[in-house]
Amino acid sequence: MNFNSLKRITAVAVVASGLFAFTFLRAGSIKGTVTPPEGGVRAWAESATDTMKAPIIGGSFEITDAKPGTYKIIIEAKPPYKNVAKDGIMVSDGQTADAGEIKLEK
Repeated sequence: MNFNSLKRITAVAVVASGLFAFTFLRAGSIKGTVTPPEGGVRAWAESATDTMKAPIIGGSFEITDAKPGTYKIIIEAKPPYKNVAKDGIMVSDGQTADAGEIKLEK
């Protein structure tokens, strides 16, 4: 094997190993419920880099296409209810995070 062939094989190996070193993160989602069901309008999810929203239907919401990370959920409420926030919702790679039941107050 000559020197040029060895250089080519080495270059291909370096490029191939570099491609496999990257893992692709899959989007997840955040779901939850709002009590009372008629009190919520919209659910917002905020992270350091993203803001997403979803409607609240029948007291439930699901925010899709959430990148892995930590989110703050904000429930936009109808009067006479007040908006409420919940911190620390963790979305993992390709998983659905459950924000649980979020209670609105007047």
